[in-house]
Amino acid sequence: MKRQVFACACSFSLFLAGCLVGPKYVRPIVASTPAFKEQPPESFKEVDGWKPAQPGDQTLRGKWWEIFNDEQLNALEDELTVNNQNLKVSEAHFRQARSMIRFNRAAEFPTISTSPSVVNERTSANAPYFPQQFANNGTGNYTLPFDLSYEVDLWGRIRHAVNASREEAQASAADLQTANLSLHAELAVDYFELRSADAQKKLLDDTVKAYANALKLTQDRFTNGAAPKSDVAQAQTQLDGAQVADTDVTVARTQYEHAIASLIGKPPATFSISFAPQTPLKLAIIPVGLPTSLLERRPDIAATERRVAEANEQIGIARAAYFPSLTLNAAAGFEGNTIANLFNWSSRLWAVGPQMSETIFDGGRRRSVSETAAANYDGTVAAYRQTTLTAFQEVEDNLAALRILEHEAQQQQEGTESASESLQLFTNRYQGGVDNYLQVITAQTILLMNQRNDIDLQRRRMDATVLLVKAVGGGWDTTRLPKF
Repeated sequence: MKRQVFACACSFSLFLAGCLVGPKYVRPIVASTPAFKEQPPESFKEVDGWKPAQPGDQTLRGKWWEIFNDEQLNALEDELTVNNQNLKVSEAHFRQARSMIRFNRAAEFPTISTSPSVVNERTSANAPYFPQQFANNGTGNYTLPFDLSYEVDLWGRIRHAVNASREEAQASAADLQTANLSLHAELAVDYFELRSADAQKKLLDDTVKAYANALKLTQDRFTNGAAPKSDVAQAQTQLDGAQVADTDVTVARTQYEHAIASLIGKPPATFSISFAPQTPLKLAIIPVGLPTSLLERRPDIAATERRVAEANEQIGIARAAYFPSLTLNAAAGFEGNTIANLFNWSSRLWAVGPQMSETIFDGGRRRSVSETAAANYDGTVAAYRQTTLTAFQEVEDNLAALRILEHEAQQQQEGTESASESLQLFTNRYQGGVDNYLQVITAQTILLMNQRNDIDLQRRRMDATVLLVKAVGGGWDTTRLPKF
C-alpha cells in the first residue's frame, strides 16, 4: 500500500512538472509606428543612386577587411584578433555566462550529500533531571548517512532559469561579436587615417619644396630689381606657413600610430608603421542587403533580442513564486555504536517523503518582484527597438555619405585641376611682370587647400566604407549564435 501511495505521489509530481507558468516568448515587432506598418521598410532609402567605386564580391566574409587588398592592414587586423585585451574581456564574459547554464541546469537533478560522523559521549551522573541509574561510562555513535534532495519543477521555475541563462549566454556571444566587429572597424579607420596623414605629409613636403623654389625666384627678381622686397616677405611667409602645417600633420599620424599599437596589444614605444604615402587606398563594394536581413546580421541587435527573451523568462520565474514548491527528500545509511557493527544489515536506516511549502504572506514581496520583471521586459523591448532603429540609421547615414562623397570627390578633382591651372597662369604672369606676387600666393593657397581636400575626401570615403561594413554586421548572422 505504501509503495502504491509513493508511486501515485511521484506520478502526480511528474504531471505537475509539465506545468509552465509565465508568458510564451514572441519576438517583439521592430517598430509599432504607422510609418513602419509594424515591419521594417522594404529597402534602404539612401541606397538609390549609390554606386560602389568598383565591382567586388557580393558577400562579406569573416575577415571583411581583406576587401581593401592591403597586406599591412590584414596583418594588423590578425594581430588584433589575437592580442586585443578588450576582446579578451568580452570573451571572458562569454565564458562566464556559459558557465551559468551548467549552474542552473544542476537544479534539474537531485542533490546527494553525505556527512559521516563519529561521536563518543558520556553523560554525567549528576546532570540535572537525569536518572542516575542510566549513567554509564560512555557510548559511541557511528553514522554514515546519505541524503537526497530533489525539487520538483512544478511551475517551471528551474526551466525558466535554465532558459534565461541560455539566452544570456547567447547575448554574451553576440556581445563578443559586437566587440570584435567594433574593434576591427576602429583599427581599419585608424589605419586609413594614418595613411591619409602620410598622403598629407607627402603633399606638404612637396609644397614646401615648391614654395622654397618660389622664394628663390622672388629673391632673384628682387636682386635684379624686378620685384619689391614685399614679394620676398610674402614668399617667405607662405613658406613658413607650409612648414608649420608640414610639421603639424605628424602629430595626428603619431597619435593614430599609438592608437593602433594599443588595439593590437603592444606598447606604443615598441611599435611603428613605416611611412608609405604612395599606398593606394582602394574603395570596395559593400553588399547592403535588405532592412529585414539587417535584424539577423547585426550582433548588437541579436544581443538585445536575446535579452528580451531572457527578460520574458524572468517573468515566468517571478510568477512561479506564487505557487507551492514540492521537494522530495530521502535519507539512507548506517548507524552503529561500534565500528564493528556499523555495516551490519540491522544497522541500516532510511527515511523518505515529500515536503510541500507555500508562502502565505510576504507583505507584497512577490508582487513587487513580478512587477519589476514586467517592467524590465518592457525596457528590454524598447532597447531592442531602439537598437534596431539605430542600426537602420547607421546604414542610411553611411550609404548617403558614400553616395554624396563620390559626387563631391568628382567635383573636388575638377576644382583641383582648375586651381593647378590657375597657379600656373598667375606664376607665368608674375614672371612676365604682368601681376604682383599676391596673385601667385593666393593661387598657391587655393591649390594647396584643394589638394588637401582631395586627400581628406578619400579618407572620409574610406571611413564611410568601413562604417558601412560595421553597420551591416561585417558578414555575421544569427546562425552563428552558439546552441546550448
